[in-house]
Amino acid sequence: MKAVNSFFNKKNMFRYLCFVTGLSLFSIAFTFFLLPNNLVFGGVSGIAIVFKELFNFDTSIFIFVVSMLLLVLSFFVLGKEKTVGSILGSLLLPVFLEISNLFTAYISFEDVDLLLASIFGGFLGGVGLGLVYKAGFTTGGTDIINQILHKFFKISLGKAMLVVDILIVSSSIFVFGLTMFIYTLVVLYIMTTMTDRVILGVGNAKAFYIVTEKTSEVKNFIIKNLGHGVTVIDAVGGYSKENQKMVFCVIPTREYYLMKEGINKIDKDAFFVVCDAYEVIGGA
Repeated sequence: MKAVNSFFNKKNMFRYLCFVTGLSLFSIAFTFFLLPNNLVFGGVSGIAIVFKELFNFDTSIFIFVVSMLLLVLSFFVLGKEKTVGSILGSLLLPVFLEISNLFTAYISFEDVDLLLASIFGGFLGGVGLGLVYKAGFTTGGTDIINQILHKFFKISLGKAMLVVDILIVSSSIFVFGLTMFIYTLVVLYIMTTMTDRVILGVGNAKAFYIVTEKTSEVKNFIIKNLGHGVTVIDAVGGYSKENQKMVFCVIPTREYYLMKEGINKIDKDAFFVVCDAYEVIGGA
């Protein structure tokens, strides 16, 4: 915890650069692609699109007011520590939205194909949110509701986020129709995928977990033919209760096919799992 706190307490320029860049990208996505095409997605920003259509509310003002109310609620329900992390994003997001709105007089994507608007809006919005979260900030809003649901209903933050976003996105059916709802699902999928990609990164290495009767042959193939180290782990079959060996190895993604084919040729009955290794530290 000391290491984590030390990292997040450093007011380094890179962290704030990521935060500002993230807010800028999200604001561009919202202002130029999502709002003009009524593409509702999760969060207070998604609710703002619905309320603009129903009551002609200014989206920036609506987001600011709702975010401030949620900050007050967070202070009394979640406490000071969890509220502090949401303050900066809640204050600056409406400002960035207003700044990006100044350029709508010169740039407009209202006539762009809805599918393209969904793809670009989801992509830019997801990258923007990913940078904000990776920098250790949030945009406030429904993130606070998610934490409240997590605290009182004992559900994970992921499930709480899913419930809230489904309720918000589903509201678009009654306001904008079923066709627009389908496009919002495209936005939501791309946005969440890109957010995860930015936070976790794109794995440039693959981790192999291999269970085989030919442990020595597989080990020698990896060491001699591919030039990578391996770790042989003692394992016990959950069903058979038999002792067996599992070979663990991390290789560059570009060698994935060679590794896979090599294992299959050595032992066509081998069982192996391949995962993305987002960061590899140490080793030869």
